[in-house]
Amino acid sequence: MKWLDLPPVWLCLFAILAWNQARLMSLGLSLDHPLTHLLGGLLVGAGLVLIFLAAFEFRSHKTSIVPHKTPTALIQTGIYKRSRNPIYLADLLILAGLCLRWDAVLSLVLVPVLAWVLEKRFIIPEENRMRREFRADFARYAQKTRRWV
Repeated sequence: MKWLDLPPVWLCLFAILAWNQARLMSLGLSLDHPLTHLLGGLLVGAGLVLIFLAAFEFRSHKTSIVPHKTPTALIQTGIYKRSRNPIYLADLLILAGLCLRWDAVLSLVLVPVLAWVLEKRFIIPEENRMRREFRADFARYAQKTRRWV
């Protein structure tokens, strides 16, 4: 069951909810406009770029990208200079972008809900593992780099 408890699975579940809401329960609410579609596309694109940049750092440092594993290296370079959690931030950008592209106005509330799920299920446990593994290095990193942006 651990393979089901991964951030991309949660993102897919929330995206499916948003898509269904847009198709079945719009309640007459709409943000449908070419600029909204453009913004949605830009958010999805930005999320994908963040994932690529983060994956590049994981590969460069030869450490695991899997959230439930303890990393062998504390990444503080590249995109990780700006955010301790760029992949989770990317998930939120992608969900927000999909909601805008699909005109799923009511589902925009799912973005902070997904942020809460990611923080409770993944970020806090990951940071606890890194605190135990990297001690003072992680404490310094956490002081100078914000969790999200």
